Amino acid sequence: MEKTALFPQVKGILHGGDYNPEQWLDRPDILEEDIRLMKKAGINSATLGVFSWSVYEPVEGEFHFDWLQEIMDRLYENGIYTILATPSGARPAWLDAAYPEAMRVSAHNVRDHHGNRHNHCMSSPIYRKKTAVIDRKLAERFGSHPGLIMWHISNELGGECFCPLCAERFREYLADKFDHDIEKLNQAWWTTFWSHRYNSFDQIEPPFEHGERSIMGLNLEWKRFTSWNMNDFMRSEIDVLKEITPDIPVTANFMELFYGLNYRNLAKDLDVISWDSYPRFHNDYETFQDTMLWNAFQHALMRSLKPEKPFMLMESTPSLVNWHPFNKLKRPGVHKLACIQALACGSDTVQYFQWRKGRGSFEQFHGAVVDHNGSEDTRVFREVAEVGQALCRLSPVAGSLVRARAALLFDWDNRWAIHDAGALSNQTKKYEDTCMKIWQEFRRLGVEMDVVASDGVLDRYDVVVAPMLYMLQPGTASALRSFVEKGGQLLATYFTGYVDENQLCYLGGFPGNGLSELFGIVSEEIDTLYPSDRNGIRFEKGISGKIRTKEGVPEDTAVWEVKDYAEILRVKDAKVLGVYTGDFYQGTAAVTCKEYPVSREQTPSKCGRAYYVAARVGAGQMRPLFEKLLEDAGIRTRKLPENVDYCCRTGEEGVYEFYLNYGTAPVEVPDVHGTDLLTGEKVEDILGLGAYGVAVLQTAASPRHLE
Repeated sequence: MEKTALFPQVKGILHGGDYNPEQWLDRPDILEEDIRLMKKAGINSATLGVFSWSVYEPVEGEFHFDWLQEIMDRLYENGIYTILATPSGARPAWLDAAYPEAMRVSAHNVRDHHGNRHNHCMSSPIYRKKTAVIDRKLAERFGSHPGLIMWHISNELGGECFCPLCAERFREYLADKFDHDIEKLNQAWWTTFWSHRYNSFDQIEPPFEHGERSIMGLNLEWKRFTSWNMNDFMRSEIDVLKEITPDIPVTANFMELFYGLNYRNLAKDLDVISWDSYPRFHNDYETFQDTMLWNAFQHALMRSLKPEKPFMLMESTPSLVNWHPFNKLKRPGVHKLACIQALACGSDTVQYFQWRKGRGSFEQFHGAVVDHNGSEDTRVFREVAEVGQALCRLSPVAGSLVRARAALLFDWDNRWAIHDAGALSNQTKKYEDTCMKIWQEFRRLGVEMDVVASDGVLDRYDVVVAPMLYMLQPGTASALRSFVEKGGQLLATYFTGYVDENQLCYLGGFPGNGLSELFGIVSEEIDTLYPSDRNGIRFEKGISGKIRTKEGVPEDTAVWEVKDYAEILRVKDAKVLGVYTGDFYQGTAAVTCKEYPVSREQTPSKCGRAYYVAARVGAGQMRPLFEKLLEDAGIRTRKLPENVDYCCRTGEEGVYEFYLNYGTAPVEVPDVHGTDLLTGEKVEDILGLGAYGVAVLQTAASPRHLE
C-alpha cells in the first residue's frame, strides 16, 4: 500500500497548535522561553498568523513581516515547522473604516459594525482585492522558507451576508442555474402557491427575516449559494497562493457538523482536510462514551471528505474552552485518550488552540498548553508532554489509512431540506442525531463506517445505511439500485425519497424516483407521534425471517419501541420481517426486505438486499438488524467490553489496531495480538486497559474489519 504521509519533512505525527507570538513582541524573554517549552513538550509544528493582519499591515499599504521572519527562523532552527495562515478571518479597523462594504449585512438588512471575526462579505470586490494583496505579500516573502509546510486559509469559515452585493450575486447564481429562464425557476420552486410567482430574476431577494421565507426552494438555494459563495472566496485566496507556491498544500479548518456550509463542496479545493474538535467532555446529559463516539463521528465525517489521505486535527484544547455553556476541565488521562482517538480515526496530527494563553480579550481563559503562570510544572503541560512522547512512538502510523467497508449516507442538502420542511415535528426531526446514533451503533460493534454523500461512489462499500434520505440528488436512486444489484446490503428508513433536489414532491408514491420498486414497498402515510404515544414493532420470526427456537420456545420475539414517526406501508413484493403492535395500523408492515440474487457466474451465492425500516426506533434496538447486514456482507463484528472502542488503520508496514477505554474502570479485551507501539510489549490474547487507557497494536495480519 502506498504511503500517504501528509508531511514527509516531519517523518511522523504532527504535534503543535496555534501560536500567537505577535501578542508578545514586547517580551523577548517569553518568546525565547516558548521555544524551550515547545521542545520539552514534543511540539514539532506551530500555526502562525491566524489573526495577525493588524500587525502585518498596521495601516493600509505599510507591511511589517520581519518579526514573522525571526519567529519562523527560530522555530525551524529548533526543529519546529510552520503552518502559516492567511489573516482574512478578522479584519483590521482601518479596512472597515475605509471600505465599509467589506462588513456583512444581517438577515434583518442591517450592516454590521466593525468587530468580532468571520464577518466579511464574501462578495465584496475590495475585500477580495485587499485579501489578495496581503496573501501575495506573505507568499512572496515566506513561500520558499524551509520551515513552511502548509497554508492555512482564513479561520473557521462561516456565516452569511445579505448585502446588495450578495443579493445581486445570488440572482446571477440563480439565473445561471436555471438557464436564465425564470419559468424554470418558477416551476422548480412551485411559486404559483400563494401567488409568489416571479416575472424576472431581478425580483428575487434573499430570504430576509422580514421577507420571503415560505418558498422552500428559495431557502434551500440561498443555503447552497452561501456555501458556493464562501467556497468561491476561499478559492480566491487559494489561487493567489498556488500561483506563487504550487507545491505547498492548503487547508481550511472546518467546524465539526457545521450547519451553514456544505463541507463536501469546499473540500474539493483543499489539499488536506482539517477540523477543530471541541467536545463537551464530562457533561451531565450523556455518558462519557457517548461524548467520545460523538467526536468519533465528526472525525469520520472529516476523514470521509478525502478518504485517500489522512486528515488533520487542527485545533483541540489540552484542558478546557471558554465558550461552552459549562467550561469543564478534561479529567486526568482524557487528553491523551482524545488525542489517540483522533489518530485512530485517521488523523496524522494533534494540534491545539492554543500554545500560550493571552493576557486579555475574549479567549484569555481558553485552555492552552502554557497557562498564565508560564510554567511547565502544571498538570496540563505534563499531559501534553506525555502525548508528545506517545506520538513519537506512534510515528509508524503516519500515512496509514482507515479502510471502511460500511458507509452511512449524510447530505448537507438533505439536512437543510428536512430542517425547512413543513412536515413531521419541528421538535423531533433530529436528522443529525439519527445519523450519529446509527453510526455509533456500528462503531460499538467494532465496525468502521465512512460518512459519504448520497450521490457519492459506493463501489468500495458492502453495507450502506441511508437514514431519513428525504431529498434525492440526481443519480442517487440509480446508484442505490446498482449497489444492491451487485450484492450490497442497503438499509433505508422512514422519510426516504419524498422530494427531488428542488424540494418538489415525487408523484406516484414514496419513496420516489424508482426507490419504491427497489424496496418493494409504498409509503402511503407517515404518522407523527407525541412523546406520550406508544407503539412497537414485533418480529414473530427472527430478523433473518426464520423462526429460532430453544426447546420449542421462540427466542427472537423482542418488540422494538417506536418513537416520533411511523410510516404506513403498502407491501408490493418485499418480505415482511416486522409489524406494528398498535394503533389502527396494527399488524401492518414496519420492517421489510427485498432480495436481489446476484448471478452465480459473477459472485457465487451472493445476494443483495434492500431493507426498509418504516419507523423511528433506537439504534441499539436495531443492532440485530445491523449484525444481519454485516454478516451477509462478510464483515466481522467484535464483542467489545463495555466502554471499549476499536479502530483500525492499514499501511505499508502493516496494520494498526487501536483500543480505547472510555471508562474509569480497568478492562480486559480478549483476542488481541500484536506489539503495542506505546509500550513495546507483545500482546497475546488478553489486552489490559486501565482507566481511560489506550493501546495501539501493530500486526501484519489482515484488519479484522476487512476480513
